[in-house]
Amino acid sequence: MIATDEIMPGAQGPHGAMRRDDREITDRLEIEQIIQGARIMYLALCRDDVPFAVPVFYAWDGQALYFHSARSGAKIDIMKRNNKVCFVISVDQGVIEEAMVCNFEARHRTVIGFGEAMFVEDEQEKIAALQRIVERFTARPSAFPAANLKATQVIRINVLSLTGKKHGF
Repeated sequence: MIATDEIMPGAQGPHGAMRRDDREITDRLEIEQIIQGARIMYLALCRDDVPFAVPVFYAWDGQALYFHSARSGAKIDIMKRNNKVCFVISVDQGVIEEAMVCNFEARHRTVIGFGEAMFVEDEQEKIAALQRIVERFTARPSAFPAANLKATQVIRINVLSLTGKKHGF
């Protein structure tokens, strides 16, 4: 397990090294720019042998990702049983056209990561995470009434590995 303060770009996740190392992003700053630049994170979970993926709003504090949810539902049920997660964050998507359509390629800058989902119960950490998420979308002041906080589950992903990949740049 890689401690969160030791996350290294290119740290191999459970699937080993990237096949196309010429497309790998190893610069930590570029990986941070991708994480900060996207608006949606695609979260992948697994219950038994059934995969589940869902888009979520998120925030990054430099070591962990945060997202929120209702306190019940499919993703909450799955993470209670299996807190291992994979996530994808991507920017600059497009198509690289070639003369033959079967040679078209995807243009993108993407970060794929693995981590462990932890339910945040500390109220101050929860409020700070929600504030980070809100600040990504608006500069308007925000308040989190007690009833809303009680109905909201904040999840922290302790990131174990990050791999960046780009093509078309």
